Amino acid sequence: MDRPRFMVMTYPAQGQINPSLQFAKRLATVGADVTFVLPLSAYSRMSKCSEPVTQNGSAMSFAPFSIDGYDDGFKRGGDMNHYRSEMRRCGSQTITDLVVSGQNDGRPYCCFVYTLLLTWAGSAAAELGIPSVLLWIQPATVFDVYYFFFNGYADIIKETMSKRQSPTKTTLPGLSLEFGRRELPSFMDVEDAYSFFLPQFEEQFEMVSKQNHQRSVLVNTFDELEAEALRAVSDLNLIGIGPLIPSAFSDENDPSDKSFGGDIFRGSEDNKGTSIFQWLNSKPKTTVVYVSFGSILDLSKQQMEEIAKGLLSFGRTFLWVIREKSEKVENHKDCDDDNDELVSCREELEKLGMIVPWCSQMEVLSNESIGCFVTHCGWNSTLESLASGVPMVAFPRWSDQGTNAKLIEEEWKIGVRVKPNEDEIVDSEEIRRCLELVMGKENEEMRRNGKKWKELAKGAVKEGGSSDKNLKSFVAEMNNYI
Repeated sequence: MDRPRFMVMTYPAQGQINPSLQFAKRLATVGADVTFVLPLSAYSRMSKCSEPVTQNGSAMSFAPFSIDGYDDGFKRGGDMNHYRSEMRRCGSQTITDLVVSGQNDGRPYCCFVYTLLLTWAGSAAAELGIPSVLLWIQPATVFDVYYFFFNGYADIIKETMSKRQSPTKTTLPGLSLEFGRRELPSFMDVEDAYSFFLPQFEEQFEMVSKQNHQRSVLVNTFDELEAEALRAVSDLNLIGIGPLIPSAFSDENDPSDKSFGGDIFRGSEDNKGTSIFQWLNSKPKTTVVYVSFGSILDLSKQQMEEIAKGLLSFGRTFLWVIREKSEKVENHKDCDDDNDELVSCREELEKLGMIVPWCSQMEVLSNESIGCFVTHCGWNSTLESLASGVPMVAFPRWSDQGTNAKLIEEEWKIGVRVKPNEDEIVDSEEIRRCLELVMGKENEEMRRNGKKWKELAKGAVKEGGSSDKNLKSFVAEMNNYI
């Protein structure tokens, strides 16, 4: 029988490109041919866009498509509705062309996999007779919370969200955790600046519910990490196929695969002529604090100053990623218009640690010198830290990050969450307190848990592991639809 052929399409945001590209590579590894579809604006910013062929002969190719007027990407202040409309029009045509070409060549696609905010793409594939499956790039727990919100629990969750002065907790079916306002996805809060995303998520869940091929959802997690959450929604089949991280740090089948997304939005790896990794290798084991808040989030100048004071007060060596040019989310309350100098004590900071505009995060986290990760708790960063066994100081700001922070602290016990003051600023004393908790000599539990989750994460994606078996079973099932 011919190898099954998959089409994978991603929204052009780094947090979605990274795991979807790793998923496409994983598909090729288990014997499928894969076409990876993405806008030209994202493809052109990838530094490694070759078409790899795995050892079993399966191939992964790229199919970049042009979006009229946006081949350089979406710019701040632009018309987001027009951008989305053009992406839908051009992307739908690309899907149609690929499906027709595959049929004419006698190599039809058996499945279309798409990420968040691309419901229209799943519909387009389905209309062409191709089963479409959502690749959920957040934890299964967050999927469950959204599912129950859209299926009878909206009023309960909204009430919890509204209790700012007298916090309450809510419980949801199949989940043992109780959720407070700060532990639920921020888009569910009517006062959140990004609550406009909620209808798009609702459309996504309606699309999933209409699927008739076992109503499957692929989730970037693994059975051992979220066993309860993967079973909590009884009428959907949540399939753990993660962690979707580069092979060099997971199954180790491809030692050369060390970077996400071809190093999208790549910056300089050097600081004052000194290699980051030469510098890290010169430090004792588990002594360096790594600080990074992802590719989107920008903190206020006041918050940056508090982080700087906290690091100086703690007194340990650190590596801090501060992007030179921020791609800010429009109207985000944490953003400052002037981002030229976010920390006033930079000279003093650089005597203690290193500040860089970019680094290869998985390579940093896997370095033995790293003892702690101060993170915004984006799901990619959270999984990378878990897979590296690095304890975390959880510093969530929006979207799923509050839920992820709860899991880090309470469920997996591999970190602590910062507590902001009444002005929603995490002050330097709180930052130092958390760093001391995570990196203190008495913190044996977090270090033990770090080793445990590192071993379980790697075991899940290696041959015979839970995610490996889940993915192979999914591919075999989809192949039956040809």
